[in-house]
Amino acid sequence: MMTLNRHLLLISNSTLHGGGYLEHCQEHIQKFLGGQVKRVLFVPYALHDRDDYARTARQKFESLGYGLDSIHEAVDPVEAVQKSEAIFIGGGNTFRLLKALYDNGLIPAIRKRVIEDGIPYIGSSAGTNVATVSINTTNDMPIVYPPSLLALGLVPFNINPHYLDLDVNSRHMGETREQRISQYHEEPDTPPVLGLREGCMLLVEGNKATLLGITKARLFVRGKDPTEHEPEQDFSFLLDQ
Repeated sequence: MMTLNRHLLLISNSTLHGGGYLEHCQEHIQKFLGGQVKRVLFVPYALHDRDDYARTARQKFESLGYGLDSIHEAVDPVEAVQKSEAIFIGGGNTFRLLKALYDNGLIPAIRKRVIEDGIPYIGSSAGTNVATVSINTTNDMPIVYPPSLLALGLVPFNINPHYLDLDVNSRHMGETREQRISQYHEEPDTPPVLGLREGCMLLVEGNKATLLGITKARLFVRGKDPTEHEPEQDFSFLLDQ
């Protein structure tokens, strides 16, 4: 397998119950970005109010010691990606986010910067979804229609952020998250799906992937029973698809 110069931090959720924006993962973000990165390019396309979203992200990253530029303020979004030191794509509606990435011609530009040039990529929720093969396993409503469900493909599998377990005390009769992922795997040639519960994240450094955080992840592979995995689990095998 060819070694890829990729550095990804794929976070399940931006806010954990009882904490502030990115508070539960801020130490992981600081360690991930290190001292080399001075400014982060933020992609706020997943929410409607991009100005407000950028203010929230800027406040958090400045508190961590990093400047933040929002791509929606750039005259040329592609050029902004080409000049970026690191990219952070925030959460919101995954369909809205992916459509905006396509509309602005950013899919190949981001792939090049992250896969070929090796700049750090942080995704949270929808930003994690679009880092994978496709957005087929998002939890969001298709409020807009992107030209394709294929995403950035920074990793060769899919992720389900905010993964929820069955509540045995609930009277809700709708499908569980596990049932929906099983339906996805009824289709041919569908990749594995990593269910990231709130509070965990996946760190990818080259061809090594490690589960971080405080909660377990649930892995779904077509034709196999789901498996549970503790933090610090090595998921490098998922990169060899």
